[in-house]
Amino acid sequence: GTRLGGEEREIGAVFVDIVGSTSMALAMPPTEVVRLLNRFFRVVNEVVESEAGLVNKFEGDAALCVFGAPVATEDPAGRALCAARVLAERLEREVPEVGFGIGVSAGRAVAGNVGSETRFEYTVIGDPVNEAARLCDLAKERPEHLLASDAAVERSHPPERDLWRQGERTVLRGRLDATILASPRA
Repeated sequence: GTRLGGEEREIGAVFVDIVGSTSMALAMPPTEVVRLLNRFFRVVNEVVESEAGLVNKFEGDAALCVFGAPVATEDPAGRALCAARVLAERLEREVPEVGFGIGVSAGRAVAGNVGSETRFEYTVIGDPVNEAARLCDLAKERPEHLLASDAAVERSHPPERDLWRQGERTVLRGRLDATILASPRA
């Protein structure tokens, strides 16, 4: 009875990824890598769920987290931004041996089942997901480990919106227009 396809929704997207996982996998026994990943993802899951989000998928050493799908929520952009701030703080404190990057975006995306009739998964597809992943890559090189698009900040409600500041403009990989970067106020 499950159908392929989905519906357009307003979502917040958070992409979080570990820095240097390839070298980590070479330097550590596989069981230790898995133990470390599980500690990392436990924090991710706890924080995302506390803001009514969904860890949509684990991708090796990364996670895609969605707010506003499959269940619509009030202020999905604000929830994603809040979760990202808390996540950065908790990962620094609770899993200090790994570096990471977190990217946040928000906007319209399609949420639904993708695949074939015999093998499918629920996911969210659209520009906010791609932008969050690109911002995550940039955030790995920043001391705060966290970047959001100004579009996500603008879509969020106060008081979350007031906790972010605009930064420079940059053209993210695969995009034509510049994105205004935002980061948490100190």
